[in-house]
Amino acid sequence: MANAEPNHCNTLRVAALQMVSGRDYAENQASAERLLIEARQSGAELAVLPENFLTYGSRQQLSNDSQEQFIQAFSGLAKKLHLWIVAGTFPLTIPPAAQDTARGVLKPQAMTLIFDNNGQLHSHYAKIHLFDVDVTDTQRHYRESDDFRHGDHPNTFDSPWGQIGVTVCYDLRFAELYLELVARGAGVILIPSAFVETTGRDHWEILLRARAIECQCFVVAANQGGRHSDTLSTWGESMIIDPWGRIIQKLDKGEGLVIADLDLSSLTTIRARMPIRQHRRL
Repeated sequence: MANAEPNHCNTLRVAALQMVSGRDYAENQASAERLLIEARQSGAELAVLPENFLTYGSRQQLSNDSQEQFIQAFSGLAKKLHLWIVAGTFPLTIPPAAQDTARGVLKPQAMTLIFDNNGQLHSHYAKIHLFDVDVTDTQRHYRESDDFRHGDHPNTFDSPWGQIGVTVCYDLRFAELYLELVARGAGVILIPSAFVETTGRDHWEILLRARAIECQCFVVAANQGGRHSDTLSTWGESMIIDPWGRIIQKLDKGEGLVIADLDLSSLTTIRARMPIRQHRRL
């Protein structure tokens, strides 16, 4: 007998959590926990934390014990809150990373971990595109590859709401990655980010809405949002966007969350009326 099609839920209450993470790991963790509790109390079934939510502005190499403690802490939170948690990014070398022969050290990857509502580590994604750019802000030079290794695998994960895609921050500028996630069945794409203020002002909303429109997907973008130091500011504007490119909810600056109910059945209607995938020639 053929296997039955998975019985996915048609609605998802999702939260994008915005933080202004500093150098104090414990303080960042307390803020993340507070926002996750608020999201669950608001009925969220899945919550997305921003990029580098525990370690923003820090270049320290974390021990394997610290990495394990991170995994256990957020596994425990997911189970306690009965909440799917998409844990932003965290510098992970476990499973063991390849040796970086140029520096003679083990470089971590910027890893997003997805915990299900039973606390199980359900999936993970390592950021593919690293932010090695020069911009006209007070920091000016960003070289993410000095501290991280590139990921090399796009990722969608199965969930009670169907296939969900994950990308991180600078990935947003590479449309082909998003089209690959759609080809894998994604109807929702999650984007933990730390978009800096200079580029965020000009490109953040435009890129998010473009990805939603061209992919005909819901987009859930959780950004860092404020001043982290004298030289480092992020744009904020965490938002949730529908497959037509309309902003459902948006937050300006500062710590907080945006939450929305996604009508996943609308994906079928929008994609049937404008069948972009079938029309694509290249």
